[in-house]
Amino acid sequence: MITEIAIGRKTKKSALYAFSCLNKKFSFLGILASLVPIIIFPYYCVIGGWVTKYFTVYLTGQGGFATDSSFFTGFISKSAEPVLWLAVFIAATAIIVMMGVEKGVEKASKFLMPILVLLSIGIAVYVLTIPGAMDGVLYYIKPDFSRFSFNGLLAAMGQLFYSMSLAMGIMITYGSYVPDSENVESSVRNIELFDTGIAFVAGLIIIPSVFAFSGGDQSVLSSGPSLMFITLPNVFASMKFGNVIGLVFFVLVLFAALTSSISLMETIVSIVQDKFHLKRMTTCLIVLGAAIIIALPSSLGFGIWSGITLLGMCFLDFFDFISNSILMPVVAFFTCVFVGFVIKPSAIVDEVEKSAPFKSKKIYTVLIKYIAPILIVLILLSSIANAFGINTL
Repeated sequence: MITEIAIGRKTKKSALYAFSCLNKKFSFLGILASLVPIIIFPYYCVIGGWVTKYFTVYLTGQGGFATDSSFFTGFISKSAEPVLWLAVFIAATAIIVMMGVEKGVEKASKFLMPILVLLSIGIAVYVLTIPGAMDGVLYYIKPDFSRFSFNGLLAAMGQLFYSMSLAMGIMITYGSYVPDSENVESSVRNIELFDTGIAFVAGLIIIPSVFAFSGGDQSVLSSGPSLMFITLPNVFASMKFGNVIGLVFFVLVLFAALTSSISLMETIVSIVQDKFHLKRMTTCLIVLGAAIIIALPSSLGFGIWSGITLLGMCFLDFFDFISNSILMPVVAFFTCVFVGFVIKPSAIVDEVEKSAPFKSKKIYTVLIKYIAPILIVLILLSSIANAFGINTL
């Protein structure tokens, strides 16, 4: 994260041109990094549309309908309605991004983030009062080394790319807006602590509640989208004031989804503006329209196009595999090579130290040159193996 923010601040460019500004031979890396948000944003907004739909279901007091498993499968298998909610979610994102970094993105984040934190803590505290929830808490926080696997560790490390918005151009884009006076190292530490804290609280919401509802059935916790859209509505239905709790939960998820989609769209807008020098409003409208069109296969892939698969995957899973499991580790690996052996770690260290001493510069140099590239290659190989059911360690 320090690397990407420093590259963005140093070049004042989007991901598309940031690497070529430092070394023209690595212009390909800017193209790869730019492809990641372009691929992720449309299918991510499909899921954002699902969340928006469930938010309105609970807002209108109809949460009881969501407890039937056929409600979710019936909804996503339709043609028009999921696309409508997809469009609503993308439009909400676009309106904020159209307002610019300070008036739109920054103000939205300052409003959404505190509410996100308060809602997370509030619903987590309530969940812990459910009978049987403490067993779920113990399952969540107590290490079980008998279940440890190297593949599982690599998969968890791979999720850090997504969680921290790494290797997808977002941090380079935001880094280009960071003033030279900002302490990059301190800011990154705050982001890491905040992200980890919210992730931990989210786990306290989901795992204990599902654990209590399922009677300790651990397999339910790995049920993918159905966990959020089928299992959790049943959990809420079993609670006192379940519709209210469900509403608060989906408000929470909606806010979290919006903050992520805003970052993705802002990155794409920055790339398009750098390339074509268009006005922000025009660029946002182009990205809005293109995203809806590109998102159609991911949305219709659960309905009328469900018979079409790519590498044995539906459209949404395929785009997720290409971006999350392939492109992001590849971008991260070449970024390490670029910094470690082309422009040298000193280029990043000097940029960070414009505002304050880089306390971790020695360990940073070792990590970026030797440790991170090896781990990233292992993550890439593990992701490919898991996707195709190849047994590894």
